[in-house]
Amino acid sequence: MVVKEIRFGPNTDEHDYNFKLKHAEKFLNEGSKVKAYVFFKGRSILFKDKGEILLLRFAQDLEELGKVEQLPRLEGKRMTMFLTPKKK
Repeated sequence: MVVKEIRFGPNTDEHDYNFKLKHAEKFLNEGSKVKAYVFFKGRSILFKDKGEILLLRFAQDLEELGKVEQLPRLEGKRMTMFLTPKKK
């Protein structure tokens, strides 16, 4: 199975979020897994809660197309989450 990655920053803007959401929808429709992650640079690690809220919102927006395989989990400077396409 193909895994596509989508990268966010903890302070991702609304337009950028919607742009990446459209890409994720396309990937899930193609049948690929999506690995969404928030990358924390420097002191932005202080905004762990912002990153988690962003990923959970991302999962909620893609609820019709995919299901969460792994909830957001912090690994070093990355908070990752996996989404798999729903069976049609």
